[in-house]
Amino acid sequence: MKKRSIALLLALVLVLSLCAVTAAAGEKAEEKAENQTGETAAVENGETGEGESAEGESAEEAEEPEPPSLAGPDADPETDLKTGEAIADALIEPDAVGTVSYANVERRMRENNLNVLALQENVDFLDSMDYDKMYEDLRKQLNQIAQGQWMMIQGGAGDSYAYAQMEQGYDALRKQFDAIKDGELQEDNAGAKRQLKSLQDQIVMGGETLFATLAGLETQEGALQRQLTALNRTVEELELRYQMGQVSALQLQQAKAGRTQLASGLETLRMNIRNLKYQFEMMLGAEQTGELTLGAVPEVRDKELAAMDLEKDLLTAKDRSYDLYAAAKTLEDEQKNYKDAGKEHGYNENNMEFQQAKHNWQAAQYTYNDTVQSYELKFRNLYAQVQDYKQILDAAKVSLACEQSSCAASELKFTQGTISQNALLDARDSLKAAEEKVQTAANDLFVSYNSYCWAVEHGVLN
Repeated sequence: MKKRSIALLLALVLVLSLCAVTAAAGEKAEEKAENQTGETAAVENGETGEGESAEGESAEEAEEPEPPSLAGPDADPETDLKTGEAIADALIEPDAVGTVSYANVERRMRENNLNVLALQENVDFLDSMDYDKMYEDLRKQLNQIAQGQWMMIQGGAGDSYAYAQMEQGYDALRKQFDAIKDGELQEDNAGAKRQLKSLQDQIVMGGETLFATLAGLETQEGALQRQLTALNRTVEELELRYQMGQVSALQLQQAKAGRTQLASGLETLRMNIRNLKYQFEMMLGAEQTGELTLGAVPEVRDKELAAMDLEKDLLTAKDRSYDLYAAAKTLEDEQKNYKDAGKEHGYNENNMEFQQAKHNWQAAQYTYNDTVQSYELKFRNLYAQVQDYKQILDAAKVSLACEQSSCAASELKFTQGTISQNALLDARDSLKAAEEKVQTAANDLFVSYNSYCWAVEHGVLN
């Protein structure tokens, strides 16, 4: 592998701790709608009669535009990559203090996340390199060393230690000079810049995933709280029945123990949510309070799912993947080493150095093919996962409709006095559980679709 700058290596070490933080879960979905816009057709004026007009075209209202998708990365100012409609055209309001909307997660992380900013400084460092000036400076230094060597030869010091040191310095500078002349340094730095940007994308994608994870945990918190409320009703009923001698003390004790256990689990979940919010606030560069309020997870629309094209999107993702780019560069380097060794040793199969170069090149080919196949497999699995979460969401919506009808029937029976209040509350709990299942399925669909968008648009595939 070719050498990278020390600044790049420090940046890569800096980001290792955060790259392991990404969580995966499913969460709730709702999206802000844009204001409805309409158009009125112009009415053409007639040629006869004052104030009269000929038959005009009737005014027609344009269809209400759907809000742009917020899944995937925001528009890239360099490559103009974006998901679906132009997200840059969406009117995204800044977050209020102590809140965060999904639409602002990426922007806030790119502006305030310390790891992202550190990586950006290294990107800017590479962008600031003036290769023409470096080329000219190296040329002058080479000429100065050559003149000094010539003077030493003239003075009879051509075989001295000082001359040997100058020769080594000349060779080192010559390699840098040739690297710039042949474009190798520019190519290496372009690859380093691509790697830095890929690391930035992974951090931002991790922040978006953490947002969805927190939203899902809050949904679970609401479900546990509902279950605890229902269990409290059960305990109250059992206490009354125990006083009437209808249940044993053991049954009442078991119900109370279950309530205690459920309450304990709820407190543990709240603690985990608070800790993750501390982490998320740090990633956003916000004050760490553990009380961050999340906005709704956006909804994935049917037309966005219909626009997914497995084979076409796979080719795009592979072209933008840094992992595949790095594997290809390694293969290219090993092939070059193999050719150089072949020229040096006449492709002699009995020469050990040539044999080693050949084996290294063959191993690099296997590694590259394995990397490509693994990437393709992960992408295809992600595509299938999106489709599966879609059918799970559709099934959850059918169940919700059934529970809505059942709850409505229970409401009617309660007004008629044919069921108890507890039975009515149980029916409402079942409806709430069905709504939570729809929320969870919608969040799972969004997380998988968002990952798919990052893969297609930036080649990031975790």
